[in-house]
Amino acid sequence: MSNNTKVGFLGLGHMGGPMAANLVKAGYEVLAFDPVPAAQAQAREDGATVVATAAEAVSASDIVITMLPNGRIVLDLYTEVLSAAKPGTLFVDCSTIDVADAKQAAELAAAAGHRALDAPVSGGVAGAAAGTLTFMVGGADADFAAALPLFEVMGGKVVHCGGAGVGQAAKICNNMLLGISMIGLSEAIVLGEKLGLTHDKFFDVVSTASGQSWALTSYCPVPGPVPASPANNDYQPGFATALMTKDLGLAASALRGNGVDGQLGLLAAEIYSRFNQDEAGKDFSAIVTDIRKRSGEEPA
Repeated sequence: MSNNTKVGFLGLGHMGGPMAANLVKAGYEVLAFDPVPAAQAQAREDGATVVATAAEAVSASDIVITMLPNGRIVLDLYTEVLSAAKPGTLFVDCSTIDVADAKQAAELAAAAGHRALDAPVSGGVAGAAAGTLTFMVGGADADFAAALPLFEVMGGKVVHCGGAGVGQAAKICNNMLLGISMIGLSEAIVLGEKLGLTHDKFFDVVSTASGQSWALTSYCPVPGPVPASPANNDYQPGFATALMTKDLGLAASALRGNGVDGQLGLLAAEIYSRFNQDEAGKDFSAIVTDIRKRSGEEPA
């Protein structure tokens, strides 16, 4: 299969690398850039054309995808490369960043004569590799339509959420709820342990009762009931605590900035920030081990 659309891909880490590889498999010519040599080597192995600079990738591309660690890096990169792009280039940022940063990125692109979408993803490294990510997209209808074929290669579900920044809003709201859910689930599990309730019986009851949640049925934070969950692999991520802490920090800023009485969201951000100090590399579901420790229990 071939495709005439040239795609620049900036940021080839654990998420960006597999996403770029899936575009190559679908027949797109991918011009890839990442400063990390190991990421460059993997991209070459996956069939992408690795170039020497971000500007070089941008200058020859019709659509540019970025997958970067934070909003400051996104804005700095846009400032650096927008002038190198062909007029009307579509910039698609798949990073998870602050809504205000996403809106500013779109404004920078527009001022330089380009188009922009914010398109954060859910689904983790496994979803990136399998091409089953969920994309939450903010931006104009026509720009969404132009990028949709690429989203459909890299993802299993694509939702156009609204205008600039609204894709990021959807991601932040979802992950705030996930963080709150995982803490609540973990507290209930530890309480059950204290009261003599086994993990299997807890799961049997709650998975089909009113306390059911995705955190329990798909990502159970204790070993056994959901064999594929990180709890069965010493809490190797998955979705790292450092990333959940980042997303909850974005949510906390949005809560404060918009005058929302989000007490649970703010508390979840505090709890994960504390846990992150020692366990940044563990999956975020390992919060159950911290709750157990702080409850005076030995590890289960």
